[in-house]
Amino acid sequence: MAASIRLRRLGAVAAVAGGAYFTVLSNPSIAVSDRGAAAPTLADVKHKIADPFAVVPSRAVQEAALIGSSAANPLDILVIGGGATGCGAALDAATRGLRVGLVEREDFASGTSSRSTKLIHGGVRYLEKAVFNFDYGQLKLVFHALEERKQVIDNAPHLCNALPCMTPCFSWFEVVYYWMGLKMYDLVAGRRLLHLSRYYSAQESVELFPTLTRKGNDRILKGTVVYYDGQMNDSRLNVALACTAALAGAAVLNHAEVISFLRDDGTGRIIGARIRNHLSGNEFDTYAKVIVNAAGPFCDSVRLMADKEAKQMICPSSGVHIVLPDYYSPEGMGLIVPKTKDGRVIFMLPWLGRTVAGTTDSNTSITMLPEPHEDEIQFILDAISDYLNVKVRRTDVLSAWSGIRPLAVDPRAKTTESISRDHVVCEDEPGLVTITGGKWTTYRSMAEDAVDAAVKSGKLSSASKCMTSNLQLIGADGWDPASFTILAQQYVRMKRSYGGKVVPGVMDTAAAKHLSHAYGGFAERVAAIAQNENLGKRLAHGYPILEAEVAYCARHEYCESAVDFIARRSRLAFLDTDAARRAVPRIIELLAAEHKWDKSRQKQELRKAQEFLETFKSSRNAQFHDGKHK
Repeated sequence: MAASIRLRRLGAVAAVAGGAYFTVLSNPSIAVSDRGAAAPTLADVKHKIADPFAVVPSRAVQEAALIGSSAANPLDILVIGGGATGCGAALDAATRGLRVGLVEREDFASGTSSRSTKLIHGGVRYLEKAVFNFDYGQLKLVFHALEERKQVIDNAPHLCNALPCMTPCFSWFEVVYYWMGLKMYDLVAGRRLLHLSRYYSAQESVELFPTLTRKGNDRILKGTVVYYDGQMNDSRLNVALACTAALAGAAVLNHAEVISFLRDDGTGRIIGARIRNHLSGNEFDTYAKVIVNAAGPFCDSVRLMADKEAKQMICPSSGVHIVLPDYYSPEGMGLIVPKTKDGRVIFMLPWLGRTVAGTTDSNTSITMLPEPHEDEIQFILDAISDYLNVKVRRTDVLSAWSGIRPLAVDPRAKTTESISRDHVVCEDEPGLVTITGGKWTTYRSMAEDAVDAAVKSGKLSSASKCMTSNLQLIGADGWDPASFTILAQQYVRMKRSYGGKVVPGVMDTAAAKHLSHAYGGFAERVAAIAQNENLGKRLAHGYPILEAEVAYCARHEYCESAVDFIARRSRLAFLDTDAARRAVPRIIELLAAEHKWDKSRQKQELRKAQEFLETFKSSRNAQFHDGKHK
């Protein structure tokens, strides 16, 4: 079986990376072309997604599918929003055999979905509340999230993994309290358990986590309790969802904004939307039986477009994270403090070769590019310094960013006292179903609920129920943790030196592992571009991101701008703002060659990338005043 997959994949690499780009126009997406045909089976969908020759339909084909709808022949569902829930809904609906379109104002995962904690978790804090408050609703939330946690990891194993998280205990009461609580977390997980939690002595703990302090603030470490949650590369997981939905038949289009709604003159029901393509400036109408509003923090602005008196249902909260060098945390072990001095949760996790720390939870306003405040960054630095034996410096912050959590209030509720950590689905305008709230971990079931509501609203003839529970995403088929060895053994990185001479370079372990985890089964396509098109050079010193990835993402992942690449296709902006800034000119060169940009467009891309990176507060972007942060 493995040999068969291997031979198929080698053939695909030769065909796709070698330049035999067959047109997708001759193979249009299932959901758009097969209207009236029998709904695809799960086996059909899995085969299409796992096909090593699979190429997502081009942007032009996707736009044509949206334009091709009409009042007489509408799409079944049009999704607004290309975050995790929106792309999940598009995938869910397409695999049910429905005709689906999706539009995203910016890029897939450009909002909250790329600015998460990177954890796939059940919610230990919710379990604590459930026990002490006798809250069955919170307990159901934990059960559900733990079920979905395992499913997310299984559906995209190249982008997700189990991560041990250490909880320090500075009293014997804390040892007993956390051990019992985390054992209960294991129990609730049941068959979806990742690994059993366990207690480590103080000595064992510092051996596992060398920077953990044994003494501090008149406390002595008694030991730690280690439990497991999941971790992900969030925006790449989101992009995989968008590409998987495209292969399954959805017409997905990023950088396309809904600017108004179309209504039926007789009933007043929403039957479509006016869409503006931000890359071309063109506007067009797309008709659909139901529209799903999955715009995250911006879902209220979409609802207000339909009804100027719509009640607000988003209570935005700011979550700030910082990235520190790798020596702050050991590879493969995170640190989570469930309750700091002011009652907040703080964590420090290894992520993509660096350390991500956070988070804050404070009121904020909704904006396209939220920025972290210096006092929030300082709060995180101060909080983690209480638990480390190394000096925590502001100058070590490689990147800092803010994300907006769209906490939801049900607009049908009589009071707004209870802000939900769960999601809310409502249809307060005929033809417009809104889904918001929830969290990354439960995106799949949120999407299922949204599509179920859309099917009911539009009386859609869906021949099948949700199929996404056991549907692996693009790149997952045939992947295993040792897949990187194939890249290391069989490919070289052909690089152009500063003098223009092409020289071979080793496909080292770091680069091979990076490609394998970022692209899964399609990593060989990227490696083939690095070898055959002389694009094997690294984009930034100290990071395994290759020039070939820019070309691949432009061709196969709807990467349309420099910011799309540094923020969502690679994670360079999030890992090291200054490294991203230095890499941008070369990224623009490569994208210009792929997309045929003129000099004016290249200058525009440089300006936009610089403006974007200014919102990431690395130490270079910090403002100092009399030794304190301003």
